[in-house]
Formats: sequence, structure tokens, C-alpha cells
Amino acid sequence: MAKRKKISSVVRMEEEFAELFTDEVKQALQDALKDMKNPVDVYVFINSLDEHCHYCDVTKRFLEFMSAAAPKKDGKSLLQIHVVDKANQNDLQVFKEFNIERVPTVAFVKGYIRWTGAPLGEEIRALVETAVRLSLNESGLSQETINAIKEKLNGFVKIETVVTPSCPYCPYAALMAHMVAYEACKAGKCNVLSDVVEAYENQDIAEKYQVMSVPSVAINGSVEFIGVPTEENFIASILEKQNQKA
Repeated sequence: MAKRKKISSVVRMEEEFAELFTDEVKQALQDALKDMKNPVDVYVFINSLDEHCHYCDVTKRFLEFMSAAAPKKDGKSLLQIHVVDKANQNDLQVFKEFNIERVPTVAFVKGYIRWTGAPLGEEIRALVETAVRLSLNESGLSQETINAIKEKLNGFVKIETVVTPSCPYCPYAALMAHMVAYEACKAGKCNVLSDVVEAYENQDIAEKYQVMSVPSVAINGSVEFIGVPTEENFIASILEKQNQKA
């Protein structure tokens, strides 16, 4: 009986997300990823035994679909997917190394850039752009912001950007936060963790921050922005809120 229920759930999921895996989407991904130059590793954390993880399988499948659409070098995709399954004892150490507690999670750069929840809907745009910018080793941030990260950002910062799949502005806030974390790692610090949190899958976090509209951006546990901040205001708030301890 349980097996039949699981098969039924998979069939419903296949129908619900069928539009993600069309030739049209594949072509759009190929166009968006074509500028990739260097390999990028992305880790997809799932739990194949957790029947309540409704987005684990589709997240894994979409990242593999995206990898297939990415440019290739020496026969290998420049977007390298690493599936990390909590059901596999050998993978538990990777969960610990990346400090991952929830599934699905999609992570880049040792987990300092991550989506907690499925990066689908509008978030696909931020996901694709993150991969391209990491591949090109370019954050797209202003030189002033990069200098501030190098010279003034010495404490620890956790940025939580609460989003929903239907929010058209959320990818801009997500990308900006991710690129701050990226520049911190490029500066040899890795003292910024950027976590884009899907509100529907992580309602406890959305409730904790009393999120009424998205994007809502929390820095070290305090909501600082509702809506997309300017880069100047964003980095100023990060510098103000930085902690001395991780």
C-alpha cells in the first residue's frame, strides 16, 4: 500500500512539474548558460527515504537537466552536479561539512551560497546567473562594494533571503546576497553565508521573521530589507550587522 502511495505521489509530481523539462526550457537554459567558461560544482542535498520531502526528486532532476544544457569541455558539462543523499551513510559527512540541515538544499562554494528549498519558478533565473558568474569568476558587484568586502568585512554574516517561486523581484535580492558571499570567499575569508530560503517549504523560518511580502532579507537574524535593497544600502547594513563570531 505504501509503495502504491509513493508511485501515485511520483506521478502527480511528474504532471505538476512537466513544464520544467520541455525542449523550450532546455533551449532557454542553453542560451542562458552558454557564456560559462570554467567548471562549477553544485551540490544537491536530498533524502530519498523522506516521503515528506516533496521537492527532493524534482530539485535533483532539474539540476541534472540544467547540467545537460550547460556547455561541455572535454565531453564533460561545465556544471558538475553532486547529489548528496541523507539516506546514504557515506554522504552524511558531506552534510556535516556543508552544515546542511534541511532538504532539498542546493549549494555552491562549500555551502556559503545556498538555496534552502527548491530553486524553481522565478528562482531559476538566480540559479542560472549564479552558475554563470561563478564560472566567469565575476560577481558583477561594484568595485566599491568589492573593496568594502575586502577591507571592512571581517566579522561573520549570515544573510537569509526569504523568497517564493512566483516572486519576480526575489532573484535580484538572492543574486546580490550570493555575490557578496562569493566575493568574501574570493577575498580568502568565506565569512558570509548567503541562504535563499523558499518560504512555502520552510514556513517556520518565514514565520520567525514574520514575512508578509517577499523578498524579505534578514542579516544575522534581523530583517533589514523588505524588497530588493540597493547594493550600497545592502553592503552598509552588512558591515553594520557583522558579528565577530560565527
